[in-house]
Formats: sequence, structure tokens, C-alpha cells
Amino acid sequence: MLELLHEIKGTLSRNMMRTIATGFAVVSGLFLLIVLQGAGNGVIHSFQYNMGNFAFDAIRVFGGRTTKPWEGIKEGRLIRLDDRDLEMSRRHFPHQITNAIPTIEKDGVVACFGAHYINDASLLGVYPEYALLQAVEITEGRFLNSIDMIGQRKVCVLGNNSCKDLFKESGSAIGRQVKLGGVLYTVVGVYKTDEMFNSSNFYIPYTTLCTIYNKGRFIDELTMSIQNIPTDSAMEQFMKEYTRATSYIHSFDPKDSRALWIWNQAEESMQMQKAMNILNKAFWILGLLTLLSGVVSVSNIMLISVKERTREFGIRRAIGARPWSIISMVVLESVAITAIFGYIGMLLGVFFCEWMDATVGNQVMDLGFIQTKYFVDPTVDLHVCIQATVVIVIAGALAGFFPARKAVKVKTIDALRA
Repeated sequence: MLELLHEIKGTLSRNMMRTIATGFAVVSGLFLLIVLQGAGNGVIHSFQYNMGNFAFDAIRVFGGRTTKPWEGIKEGRLIRLDDRDLEMSRRHFPHQITNAIPTIEKDGVVACFGAHYINDASLLGVYPEYALLQAVEITEGRFLNSIDMIGQRKVCVLGNNSCKDLFKESGSAIGRQVKLGGVLYTVVGVYKTDEMFNSSNFYIPYTTLCTIYNKGRFIDELTMSIQNIPTDSAMEQFMKEYTRATSYIHSFDPKDSRALWIWNQAEESMQMQKAMNILNKAFWILGLLTLLSGVVSVSNIMLISVKERTREFGIRRAIGARPWSIISMVVLESVAITAIFGYIGMLLGVFFCEWMDATVGNQVMDLGFIQTKYFVDPTVDLHVCIQATVVIVIAGALAGFFPARKAVKVKTIDALRA
């Protein structure tokens, strides 16, 4: 066995250019496969990371503006949601809507703490259930509770970005008082700011905002958690029925698509998932094609190599070498090349993915009101790397086996004449 290994080493050393050419095909194939998979995973993870604070089983409803006349009322009328819509949502759709909560908003508020301030902040009056329906992630303290609601407390929950802007590096924000629109509020919690939307939202109890700014019975948004709507057609039918029920309250054409704006986060979730699946398949196809090109290159080079060594095989057979010993030698040469250079290609691909993670993965694209990351964790599962390496090693073994088997079938005298 040792003699065979020494012989293989000598053969590879004597044909250094051919060995390097074969190795380059293997390295490039595995390297590109791993890099493409890493880039694809980075894009998919960035979607998931940037959309992480969205609850995808929720529907958000906003009032719009009519575009069609209805029962003597001209178009262009503003539709404002109110407590009747909340009651209708809870009563008329008990099997589809598990929870419905209102939200009111006060825009253009100045938030300040000492010498630090934030212009154009937004106050959102919400119920405690809002955190569950909109997947608000609390990083410090707590969210609003029923006691805050009943007592109309002047407490707030702010985002971690707003926390940094107001308090800088001066310790915990919990228990401190910030001035929002000229009114002092005590900070009771800090939430993780949505990475995609660069917002400065401050959550305060619904009853507090309603009283201070005299909102009355009007609401700015309805957030609803849905269930028992398994298909797209069922969702479309539900939205039509909900629009029709709302049209009875506000007297507008049920077919007027602009009178009511329904943001279906569940549908967006399904569309995003489909897009990510397509993207993942596309990167897999590109990666497999590059790996296939490496396999083809190895096969061609091994075919040429065996053909050039036909005379050598004839001499070996003339001095008593068995056909299987010749085949095993060629196969082991091919396996040695693909295994060594495959491992090198795998390492280079993994290192390149780590480099992408350390550089591009930390970059944030800021579009003013939207912030998003290019790549998040552009890495590849170790099992994928090992499987790809094993595949190309097996392909290399087959690439050496079939030409060698064909070569040893040539008569010894014909091989010596080659």
C-alpha cells in the first residue's frame, strides 16, 4: 500500500501542470458553490432579520378616501375609523378575528431629555395586547399593562435607537422622565427598534393619549389577529366581507378599493416566503452548475491523462501488472487530487463567506425612513460543504475509473504501440 502511495505521489509530481489544472477545476467549482450558497443565505437572512418585528398573522386596517359616489354622497370623502368599527370587528367576525385593538397616533411630537431631543417623533396610543399582535420585542423593562390603561398613566415605551439618542451612554432609561410634546412621561420599557423602518415611535396607554389630545371616538388604525383563513381565496373573500361590513357604517360603495386600506401582513409573509424559496433554489441551481462544470473539467483532464498513459499501462501489463491494480492506481490518483483540492476549495469558500460576514454583513443601507442590511450571516452549513466535497471526490473517482477501465481493455501489443 505504501509503495502504491509513493507511486501515486511520484506520478502527480511528474505531471505537475496536469495536477494543477485538475485541482484548479475542483477548487473553483467548490469555491463558487459555497460562495453562492453563502450569498444566498445572507440575502434570505437579511429579509428575515429586517422583517423580524412583523407579526405575520395580523391585519391592519386604515381609513382611506372614497373614489366613487354613493347614495347621493360625492367622492373624495375621508373615511375615519371609530369605535363602531372596533365593535363590528369583534362581533361580526368571531371565527376569523381572535383579537382586535385600536391605535391612535399623534405625529410631529418633539421628544427631549435634558439637552438631547428628537424632532418629529410619534406618539402611539395602544392597548397592552399591541405588543403581542405586532411582535414588539422588549429588551429592557416592560410593555404597557392594564393598570396603565385604567389609571391613564403618563408612562411610555421607547425604541432602543431613541433611547441612545436621548440618553446616550448614561445608563438605564427605566424610571427616567422624558418630555413628549410638552408632557412628562416615565419610561417603563425599551423595545427593539425595527431594523427596516427608521422610526421614532413612543408607545403610551391608549386612554392617556385619548384624554390628553381629545381624540374622542375616532381611531387611526385597527390591528386584528386572524385565524381559520387557510387559503388566498378565503382571505380575499374575508377582506371583501369586511369591507362590505365597514361600508354600512360609513356609507361608501363596498366595491370602492380606496375607501378602506387593509394591510394584510399574512399575505405579505406568504409572498416573501415564496420569493425566498425561489431565490434559494436559484442559488442552488447556480452552485450545482458550477460544481458540475468542475466535475466535467476533472473528467476531461482525467480522460486525456489516461489516454496519454496508454503506453505506460501496456508496459505495466507486459511485466505482469494486473488490470485492477492499474485501475486502482488511476482512481486513487483522481481521488487524491479531488480530495486535496476539494478541501482547499471548501476552506477558501468558508473563509470568503466569513469575510463577507465581517465586512458587507455589518453595512446598513439608510434611505431616511428605511434602514436595511445587505447581508445577515452569509454562511453555509458545514454539512453542505462536506457533502459537496464528497460529491466531487466521488465524481473524481468515477472520472478516473471509466477511462482507466477502457484503457486496460486494450490489448498489450496495441498499448505498447500507442
